[in-house]
Amino acid sequence: MKKIHLVVGARPNFMKMAPLFKEFAKFPEEFEVKLIHTGQHYDERMSKFFFDDLQMPVPDEYLEVGSGTHGEQTGKIMERYEAVLLKDKPDLVIVAGDVNSTIACALDAAKLHIQVAHLEAGLRSFDRTMPEELNRLMTDAISDFLLTPSPDGDMNLLKEGISKGKIYFVGNIMIDSLVQYKEKAGNSNILEEYGLKPHEFVLITLHRPSNVDNKEGFLKILNAFEEISKSIKLVFPIHPRAKKQIKIFGLNEKVEKMKNLLLIDPIGYYDFIKLEMEAKFILTDSGGIQEETTFFGIPCLTLRPNTERPITITEGTNKLVKLETEDIIKEAKEILNGKTKKGKIPKFWDGKTAERIVEIFREK
Repeated sequence: MKKIHLVVGARPNFMKMAPLFKEFAKFPEEFEVKLIHTGQHYDERMSKFFFDDLQMPVPDEYLEVGSGTHGEQTGKIMERYEAVLLKDKPDLVIVAGDVNSTIACALDAAKLHIQVAHLEAGLRSFDRTMPEELNRLMTDAISDFLLTPSPDGDMNLLKEGISKGKIYFVGNIMIDSLVQYKEKAGNSNILEEYGLKPHEFVLITLHRPSNVDNKEGFLKILNAFEEISKSIKLVFPIHPRAKKQIKIFGLNEKVEKMKNLLLIDPIGYYDFIKLEMEAKFILTDSGGIQEETTFFGIPCLTLRPNTERPITITEGTNKLVKLETEDIIKEAKEILNGKTKKGKIPKFWDGKTAERIVEIFREK
């Protein structure tokens, strides 16, 4: 029997690991799987609600690292997870995405000669000012199994000199969760709770430091919201980071004056998916949401100069928008005037990625 650690740390990891945990559980005679939660997202609304909605068990290990600078957080995770590895001695560690937990746990395992699999490997924004890009690059460089969500991931890895034998195009595991829970999400009453009507609101998510930690940039976004909200209601489940920066920058009054802007606390998975499915369009700086909107066929405006998920642009419904008030307003008004981008669902975004992954490890 092989012992496997599945590592989660931040909210996007939960949607990726939940289907994999359930698929491994179908083969109890072959795999002993443990769930490791670093505690990178420690707020109950950012973590526990998603665990409950995705029917994830209580983690076998909870490292409780909490917030901090990139160095502090990565260092704490490495120190605490190394002790778990030395005690438990797994055969394989599976990490996902590009958060600090991803590189920290992968590095611990690699230094102890434990095999590492990187789920969502090969994605590149080609922007090394992004902490996530550095995490992606370093994790891929030390992983033994590179599980890619789209063909561009394979190409990026091959260009970086990674052996073809390590690369497995398995598809997008985030879609597994969407497929599994779409019906439950459809039964959410969040629209009624906030008096919303289908396709008569815009859903917003913002959390990246490049957007919310710079007052000038954040103001450009809020000025755009001010104009767009004259035509349609804006629903903003606000990330703790964005909420904190609004207060620090003294922008509370500006936000409160926008009568058509609905600020709500972070919400659970079902409620969020319901809002995604029913939105007119979405304004975001999130990677995962670019993928989810492509699957649902909902127009998505990504407030970033680049994306590590170009397939959401070439095949999906996503469009990059410059961080300028006029550009954001222009793109939003085009959608409101009926000029929406049509897309298609990429290959292997079919809800069966976890099956393909587990089959790889059964064969190995």
